[in-house]
Amino acid sequence: MRQPDIEIYLKDADRDEVIRWLTQILGPCTEWRQQGQTFKCEIDSAAGLIPLTWVPRAVGSWHSLFLDSPDTPWADDLACARAAHAALGVEIRCAPGGWQEEEGEENADRWIKVSATGEEEIIWRTH
Repeated sequence: MRQPDIEIYLKDADRDEVIRWLTQILGPCTEWRQQGQTFKCEIDSAAGLIPLTWVPRAVGSWHSLFLDSPDTPWADDLACARAAHAALGVEIRCAPGGWQEEEGEENADRWIKVSATGEEEIIWRTH
């Protein structure tokens, strides 16, 4: 089942490299708007505008990339994480599936790490 949005965390990634990668796949990005520590733009894709949010150092050295649309080439966060790792060569973390508050805090700490050594489920306490 396709997720309604995509969110991945990239370790020590360069925002410009990430945007170049996304532009090649999705289309051009509008000019960035900074709101506090958050940067936003829209990607002008064939499917329409896709809101993009970039939060540098959202969790330590991890940057958050959030695409607020189901109209991406990826069915879920893990598919995007795999593609991002292949293109950028940095470690990526993502949730193993959509998380709902009702699932409790313990499940909120379950993540999938995609790196040069492969994929593995980890416990990542981000709070």
